[in-house]
Amino acid sequence: MTSTSPTKATEVHTSERSATLPVGGLSTGIKLSLTLQLLGLGLLALPWGALWFVLWLLANHGVLAIAGTIPRSRLLGPNQTRLSAELRSRHHVGLSFDDGPDPEVTPQVLDLLAQNDVRATFFLIGSRAAAHPELVQKILEQGHVVQNHTHHHSSWFCTYTPRQLERELRAAQEALAGAGAPAADQFRAPAGVRSPWLQPVLDRLGLRLVSWTHRGFDTSQPDPRRVLARLTRGLEPGAILLLHDGNSARDAQGTPVVLTVLPRLLIELERRGLRPCPVLPTKAVT
Repeated sequence: MTSTSPTKATEVHTSERSATLPVGGLSTGIKLSLTLQLLGLGLLALPWGALWFVLWLLANHGVLAIAGTIPRSRLLGPNQTRLSAELRSRHHVGLSFDDGPDPEVTPQVLDLLAQNDVRATFFLIGSRAAAHPELVQKILEQGHVVQNHTHHHSSWFCTYTPRQLERELRAAQEALAGAGAPAADQFRAPAGVRSPWLQPVLDRLGLRLVSWTHRGFDTSQPDPRRVLARLTRGLEPGAILLLHDGNSARDAQGTPVVLTVLPRLLIELERRGLRPCPVLPTKAVT
């Protein structure tokens, strides 16, 4: 299995970071929403104008809410969904793992990656990183990239206020730093769901949102064959794959699904001439 070497992965990630830090300000979607709300004030001059204005606001906010539930949506701000054009031309695909570190599963995932000379990005939960700093160190020592996946991974993350969002992400940043990781510059939301308030917080913390193109649903699907099929269906260079070393579903024998899927996935990638690598930032996310 051919992959991006630890040194090369680190060099590329470091060199591109300064070009990928986000610029503060409201997203295009939020600006458009505010503009439409102002225009909607004109409805107040019509018969039943107050009712029409309320319905206008509800529709406006509904669109934003729906956009937040679509992991690859860019309506609420920049969102990296693929690797850079350069990496696509070299037939790379991004390999990422969420919800770790897990003391049982993460070491086995690392062993499988090491056996195949593959590097990946681990989006870690801050509280788990703080509880298992030795695993964070092992991830880094093997040449992988560590990024922010919130501090508590709450199911209510998308309902947080701006202050709660900043507290949550900052706590994760501090936990990762406390475990010896470099400052994270990428963030992935739990299940990819987010609110309109997230982007300004990401801007202040120097983080850029990352989602995925292929998800195997390995936290809920116990059949490794179905997980692998979802990950490889329509797979092309530049894709970003999402697996889980934390919260992995288990098959009928009690084995974490990711441990069965990962070796098969790496074999399939090699068969297709695709080269796994960390989810390196693009120089411009549009």
